Amino acid sequence: MKKTHALRIIALCGSMALFVPLAPAETPAGGEFTTTENGRNAYTHVVWGKIPPEQRQVILEGRSLVRQTWAISPSVDPEIAGLGPTYNRPSCISCHIRNGRGEPPASGAEPMRSMLLRLSIPGQDEHGGPRPEPVYGDQLNEFGVPGIPGEGEAVLDWVAHVEKLADGSVVELRRPSVGFRKLAFGPIAAGVLTSPRVAPPLYGMGLLEAVPENHLLAIAEEQKREGRGVSGMPNQVWNAALGKRTLGRFGWKANQPDTRQQIAGALAGDMGLTSPLAPAPNCPEAQTACRAWQNDVHPEISARALEAMTLYHYALAIPARRNADAADVVRGEALFMAAGCASCHRPVLQTGPFPAFPALSGQTIHPYTDLLLHDMGEGLADDRPDHLANGRQWRTPPLWGIGLLATVNEHTSLLHDGRARNPLEAILWHGGEAESARDAVRRMTAAERAALLAFLASL
Repeated sequence: MKKTHALRIIALCGSMALFVPLAPAETPAGGEFTTTENGRNAYTHVVWGKIPPEQRQVILEGRSLVRQTWAISPSVDPEIAGLGPTYNRPSCISCHIRNGRGEPPASGAEPMRSMLLRLSIPGQDEHGGPRPEPVYGDQLNEFGVPGIPGEGEAVLDWVAHVEKLADGSVVELRRPSVGFRKLAFGPIAAGVLTSPRVAPPLYGMGLLEAVPENHLLAIAEEQKREGRGVSGMPNQVWNAALGKRTLGRFGWKANQPDTRQQIAGALAGDMGLTSPLAPAPNCPEAQTACRAWQNDVHPEISARALEAMTLYHYALAIPARRNADAADVVRGEALFMAAGCASCHRPVLQTGPFPAFPALSGQTIHPYTDLLLHDMGEGLADDRPDHLANGRQWRTPPLWGIGLLATVNEHTSLLHDGRARNPLEAILWHGGEAESARDAVRRMTAAERAALLAFLASL
């Protein structure tokens, strides 16, 4: 029998009792798609027991493709050929190590290994998305196949400042400053808009795709009624399969409508691999050698291969919570709610019917996101619009699995560009709609902050 989620009073904010749905400690984070694995492979567990026998081989193929290092020439192996002509990395897991999160370089002397740089110029493309930089396209590709120059390198230098909390504690924050070197085709366009992005984790995408659109729209309306200054909005983005704009769910600015298109976009942008959803080679007109490359046979990723990779993402489990009944974790959860963090980082969502992968239907999940765009203030702004998202808006990132980031990926970098080196730094960068929640954390005692961080480590 499934447990229900009672509404409980867990904190008092001034004179207002805060009623929120809380996940009982024993409730699986991903419903039936939850794993108790909490080691280095916590993000790679497939829920084989929920997979129909006829789909298991396809999911195995998808897992192999996600882990595949792609080749340049068909003479190596036609099944894994197609890398380039320009690219950032030769495999998905080069950036999404063990299906996890990327991190930025520690200094400008280091290359970007698990992140990329988005590029655009003011205006919109034919589908309402960002307008690519005319020579370098919509992201900078560092490498090229033999005979094709890589576009150049992005350089991140860190600018630090110190913030003092109410109890006198001092926290150093940093933000990236973007530069370029070794540009192969001359200077970047004047007024170019840049946005460094770390690779997001792969697990949980199917469950989030299965949340009904009307559920998310209802959350946006609810936030307006709460009166906390939080007003999430959905992005509306181009859906290539349907040939129209639909609700965006994935990407740092919710600029992709579903898992399949997110994968196709990454294959094209990061590795130069074309697919039925992204059939055009990633070669701006000014890059004549790239456009003349004759080694490609398009699409390089078949419809079956794209489907297999999508189903593999659907089948991934969410790590179960740990130490959820510990006193400091329980206290930290109450503080999380009282500060207003749960207005955007929603503890409970419900999936609806999902014919593409029926096992994901009807699941009560605890992702700590609303999948909506929020104004996060000037401090986090990249000033780069993306469909309906403006330069200050970001999609609420899910928090499930965050407590295992150091175990799986050996770092704790957070936010879209990895500037935050731990959860406290990430919170202190919040502004805009999240300013009141951030200030509530700034006012906490050291013991309260420790409890809050213990709660986040339990997710």
